[in-house]
Amino acid sequence: MLQSISTSVSSSSSLLLITSRISSSSSASSTSFLSFLKFPKQPLSFPTNTQRTTISTTTPKMNWLGKLGLGFGSNTSMNASSSGASEIAQSPDEDIPSPGQEFAQFGAGCFWGVELAFQRIPGVTKTEVGYSQGFLDNPTYNDICTGTTNHSEVVRVQYDPKECKFDDLLDMFWSRHNPTQLNRQGNDVGTQYRSGIYFYSPEQEKTAKESMERQEKIIGKKIVTEILPAKKFYRAEEYHQQYLAKGGRFGFRQSTEKGCNDPIRCYG
Repeated sequence: MLQSISTSVSSSSSLLLITSRISSSSSASSTSFLSFLKFPKQPLSFPTNTQRTTISTTTPKMNWLGKLGLGFGSNTSMNASSSGASEIAQSPDEDIPSPGQEFAQFGAGCFWGVELAFQRIPGVTKTEVGYSQGFLDNPTYNDICTGTTNHSEVVRVQYDPKECKFDDLLDMFWSRHNPTQLNRQGNDVGTQYRSGIYFYSPEQEKTAKESMERQEKIIGKKIVTEILPAKKFYRAEEYHQQYLAKGGRFGFRQSTEKGCNDPIRCYG
């Protein structure tokens, strides 16, 4: 067809006529093709929260791979001066404990088993699991599992200092994990599993450092536990709270009775 068109062109007016016809034909074809496309009736919307550094397209109830140490997120921490950093997340924990009570905050690997251990201590009146020490405001479990927000899985313990000393909590803390492993507890690997003591007062800081020195002599190895001021505490999703006491993965409730020495099954 192109050959026959070429041979028929004998003047500029003929060329103009053919060009006009081809243009008209192309326009009609385009209109016909576009008529088969379906466009959304509503305008597209995009996230407006500039504090978020990751956008998840799915929201699973539980990241089991992360809990089993099989996640594929990066273990590198976000720099605090990066565009995703939040001053809110880096602010002190300003929550107030009940009258006559005090707060303490610990990171010792997966927070399920750690919480149950603290629940059993006489004088502990409340425990909550959550996220702290990171750069992202209002993080989700999926966020911290990426390894880019620098959050630690922590247990915030409320205790009565008349019945329970901070040293008692520290003793439990050291016994529940290996403080010589960096960003790892057993098969759980990542920055959220790091060892940390997050203090609320100069007295707690002093006691924590002295306790770490003693513990280092006992085990004869370098301890990598970080001792830092307690920062804003973000309460974890409800299904994480008292996870093992509620039955864990398999529905077998584990005792929170004070003084209980039953072995703790970390994943239920």
